[in-house]
Amino acid sequence: MAKDKIAYVCSNCGQESPKWIGKCPACGQWNTFKEIRVAPSSPVKSGGVAAGRGGLNTGTISQMAASAGRVLRLSDISNHDDPRIDMHDEELNRVLGGGLVPGSIVLLGGEPGIGKSTLSLQTMLRMPEKKILYVSGEESAHQLKMRANRIPHEENEHFLILCENSLEHIFEHIKEEQPELVIIDSIQTIMTEDVESSAGSIAQVRECASALLRFAKSSGVPVILIGHITKEGSLAGPKILEHIVDAVIQFEGDQHYMYRILRSMKNRFGSTAELGIYEMLQNGLRQVSNPSELLLTQDHEGLSGIAISSAIEGVRPFLVETQALVSTAAYGTPQRSATGFDQRRLNMLLAVLEKRVGFKLMQKDVFINIAGGLRVTDLAMDLSIIAAVLSSNVDTPIEAGWCMCGEVGLSGEVRPVNRIEQRIAEAEKLGFSDIILPKYNLQGFDQKKYHIAIHPVRKVEEALRELFG
Repeated sequence: MAKDKIAYVCSNCGQESPKWIGKCPACGQWNTFKEIRVAPSSPVKSGGVAAGRGGLNTGTISQMAASAGRVLRLSDISNHDDPRIDMHDEELNRVLGGGLVPGSIVLLGGEPGIGKSTLSLQTMLRMPEKKILYVSGEESAHQLKMRANRIPHEENEHFLILCENSLEHIFEHIKEEQPELVIIDSIQTIMTEDVESSAGSIAQVRECASALLRFAKSSGVPVILIGHITKEGSLAGPKILEHIVDAVIQFEGDQHYMYRILRSMKNRFGSTAELGIYEMLQNGLRQVSNPSELLLTQDHEGLSGIAISSAIEGVRPFLVETQALVSTAAYGTPQRSATGFDQRRLNMLLAVLEKRVGFKLMQKDVFINIAGGLRVTDLAMDLSIIAAVLSSNVDTPIEAGWCMCGEVGLSGEVRPVNRIEQRIAEAEKLGFSDIILPKYNLQGFDQKKYHIAIHPVRKVEEALRELFG
């Protein structure tokens, strides 16, 4: 009988070593190598399980199996696209790149209680045309039934639930039921007998994910893995888990706010710039097709420190409210705090405002908040950040009906931004009367087709002059 292989794996990054090392050469952490025993036989034999399931392109699957292990010319490979699976959720379809690709494996991550299981459960309940197997390693069948009762849905006879932690038993049920879609909730609770360690360890997560990957690619059945998040905000388990899967989508948001953002971190079948927005309600998650209307529900007339920016995340334009508070520093060192915005970029913008415009903020505390609990990375937010800071500093409100967009450079110039027409159209649709934008964006631009007043600027001083006179 062959002896078990002993290996040492870093619990932080998954780096392997034939012997114990004090410091990991990959991530630099100390005392993170743990001893594991790996059986000499290969992990779960999942190839061919559920292959040729009805509803899948069996010709494509057989072609994939026939081409495995052979050298092919690029010109000999067919370039047809398999039809994607409609998830009956516009936000999720957009983040996935147009739907779920057959044979793909997707990792859905997020903080505890953010709504990962709710999102996956309500999406699957709305797909009665597909036979779906939902594998839960954390909740009982009764708990899932109670959760499903809170979500409005039609009766779905093809939705199957399995409460199991053993990967070998899961594959047995898959072979028996022949599902068209498999959900694993969560990958950290699944374990295989081929690795002698507890569930959730580096070795268990890696081996289980690899076996599920082989199953998905050989059978054409897509697999969705739900993953945990560590206290640092990264996906739990080895980094190789993110390399194995085809797409990594992260469910973000603050539990104190009702908004949830579905963001694509990696996608082999689409863009990573897409995001979906949901609203958490008592009966599940509601898709937010027009987030601008929700983010601008408050009346801020007469209040200082508030500016509206026309931002774009992915391909979606929406107007977001920027709030700023500037006050005299109570201590020797002034505070700089930003919620939903990059704090290092805030420090740069404050330096530009002081050096190029002449406003002294060295002895002032500056607090920035993006309303609604959103985190926006669009550089076009720079102009609204500066306008909100100055409005709070001089305690003068910005007139109602004004919005702005523009990137601010270190010399105080307002740099052009992308997709300017979409930004203007979104502001006009929501009833704004004036918009400030970079002058360089107007080259070859037809202003006559818009009814909103356009104010082009080259420098930050010009924008502030338009706003405050």
